[in-house]
Amino acid sequence: MALDQEIDRPELTKAVDKALNMMLKSQLDNGGWPHQYPWQGNYHDYATFNDQGINDCIRVMIEADTYYQRADIKQSLQKIGRFMMISQLPPPQPGWAQQYNEFLQPAWARTFEPPAVCPSATVHNINSLIDLYLHSGRTNYLEPVPDAIRWLKASQLPNGKWGRFLELGTNKPLYYDRGRIRVESLEQLSLERRTGYGYETDIKSALKAVEIRYLQVLEKATVDRISVPSLDELARDAEAVIEAQDDFGRWVVQNDKFRQDMEVSKWNGEYRIEDRISSALFNRNVKVLCDYMEAYKRVAGK
Repeated sequence: MALDQEIDRPELTKAVDKALNMMLKSQLDNGGWPHQYPWQGNYHDYATFNDQGINDCIRVMIEADTYYQRADIKQSLQKIGRFMMISQLPPPQPGWAQQYNEFLQPAWARTFEPPAVCPSATVHNINSLIDLYLHSGRTNYLEPVPDAIRWLKASQLPNGKWGRFLELGTNKPLYYDRGRIRVESLEQLSLERRTGYGYETDIKSALKAVEIRYLQVLEKATVDRISVPSLDELARDAEAVIEAQDDFGRWVVQNDKFRQDMEVSKWNGEYRIEDRISSALFNRNVKVLCDYMEAYKRVAGK
């Protein structure tokens, strides 16, 4: 989409239109986006926050609306904004689940992912609500945030972490092995589930950051970006990214963890350690370089 603003290539515009039309077509009637598309006839059809699925869709559609000002894109954003509001669970657990069925109920996904309130998804959703507010100026998108933050603070476990899944009604952490086998603690999980899935996570920094962001938005009450790094700061980041490349121009993750090569059903929970090229690291570093180039163009007036 950004490239489409810079160069006049009909095939590029056609590709963007095709992708955006897929985003619009795959959006559910309730406003969310499914885990997979086309629809599968199972939990993959549910509106899914897991792995920031819906959050990424919101980011894409906000960017699309910024560039194209299409009525159908604006309508899509209104639909997802409404979904974010109505999918927040009621007090005393005003957070969000990882996935919702067609009746807007928290639902099972994989056999170790029960219907529950999810603190990590809730943090991401607060950020998405703030993004929607900053883009639209609609203050109602901020209304769910204070209750969600209070609930998150009250849900911290004695060990300083948060359960990935908190039971509906009790707020107790849930631990499930494959086959929907519930156990009472992290230690009672099989090795594969205990080491291969984040049943307890540390969201302390993310929670603090989103609370600060929310308070700054309230204080500033504007759609302007809260903090814009200086050109010098962006230049330092870009230099660090370039220096991190190896002789072949690659960014390589050192000592990364891989599951041993064997069938999932036979996996014993052990990992091998080796270097690898990560698409996530590549995307992050390229964004750093692009941010610097955009800032330089603004400063240079080009």
